[in-house]
Amino acid sequence: MTPTSCRAAARLLTLTLAVVTASPAFAQGSKIDGADTAWMIMATAIVLMMTIPGLALFYAGMVRKKNVLATMAQSLAATALVSVLWIAFGYSLAFTGDGAWIGSTERLFLRAMEMDSISTLAKSIPEALFMLYQMTFAIITVALVVGSVADRMRFAAFMIFSALWLAFVYVPVAHWVWGGGFLGSAGLLDFAGGTVVHINAGVAGLMAALVLGPRRGYGSENLAPFDLSMAVVGTGLLWIGWFGFNGGSALGANSRAVMAIAATHMAACAGALTWMAIEWWSRGKPSVLGMISGAVAGLGTITPASGFVLPWHGIVIGIVAGAICFYACTALKSICKYDDSLDVFGVHGVGGITGTLLCGVFATAALSVTPEAPAGSAGLLEGNAQQVLTQIYGIVVTIGWSGIVTAILLKVTGALMPLRASQEEEREGLDIALHGEALQ
Repeated sequence: MTPTSCRAAARLLTLTLAVVTASPAFAQGSKIDGADTAWMIMATAIVLMMTIPGLALFYAGMVRKKNVLATMAQSLAATALVSVLWIAFGYSLAFTGDGAWIGSTERLFLRAMEMDSISTLAKSIPEALFMLYQMTFAIITVALVVGSVADRMRFAAFMIFSALWLAFVYVPVAHWVWGGGFLGSAGLLDFAGGTVVHINAGVAGLMAALVLGPRRGYGSENLAPFDLSMAVVGTGLLWIGWFGFNGGSALGANSRAVMAIAATHMAACAGALTWMAIEWWSRGKPSVLGMISGAVAGLGTITPASGFVLPWHGIVIGIVAGAICFYACTALKSICKYDDSLDVFGVHGVGGITGTLLCGVFATAALSVTPEAPAGSAGLLEGNAQQVLTQIYGIVVTIGWSGIVTAILLKVTGALMPLRASQEEEREGLDIALHGEALQ
């Protein structure tokens, strides 16, 4: 071997060693954790499944046959519309910057987001994954709202209202609670969406039901569900997806995620059993509709508390949810005489209020210890009565903002186009009248 070839071989060996030794150093220095990323990809997928097909089946099974496709179309359209708007402005305004009221514009259209970018709010997964995970929350919250006005809202009005509601209601509240805004800074505990998702959607749904008025024939005609078997399948998909909804809110593959999933499952079971028992006692028969309603009530109510409470707390919260939401969907609805078609306020609004309040009671500090918060978050049972007052503050702010702004947005939308289908379109069914299709 010549001296020149020896020097060339030496340089090649040196370069090879540099690459080999540099690679582990790069991997060790990266903040992105493979296990956390894998879990959050799965969580994102099953939370998206909650809307399509979960909520689509759940809602469609509870409307009349002539409105099944129109109801499903709303969930499908919400998924597409919110996804595009979330990338355009939603994520940036909700989860970047440090403003007390709204985020920044630094991530509009995901500007400057690179493959290995990491959000300060989720330090062990790619920022793009955090963005997608939060997108699925925005999608299902918008889709939940229209359950209150099923059978009567025009599709074009739904699209305009949904875009406005995302921008002016969901995004600000998400920033206030999770994005560094004033509610989170005040100490509000909301692990996975008691305020941001359930109170927000429930109150907005109630306002929409009041503005649009009752369905044609409400109280005088048979408005029985078309196919409860569809609703049961939808409930199952929602139940599974909720493991990603609540467990994924730990933002990593860790013990807190597991405890959140355990509390979530226990609350769903307790809610279903409680609603079933009350209905059996009061009406003589346990209905399938009651059981699935109780399960969803338990799931919604445990959501804000899931990462702060023990599994047995989940059982207690589920029992309370089953009882309170049952009476909200029956007695309260009858007394106030509003037509919340699919009980979005009775289940999600009342459940979200109840769960957010009970989080302040049952929060267990040991479950929320982090390097940034070594003391964790304690509730009333651990001697921190102030936490209950903070929870009430968050509830009142969310109800006020969602209720007032939703009413304004409905009026704005109504000024642009009719909000409600005509009597003839309602009689014919929205499937044919608005989409030109029908179930055979």
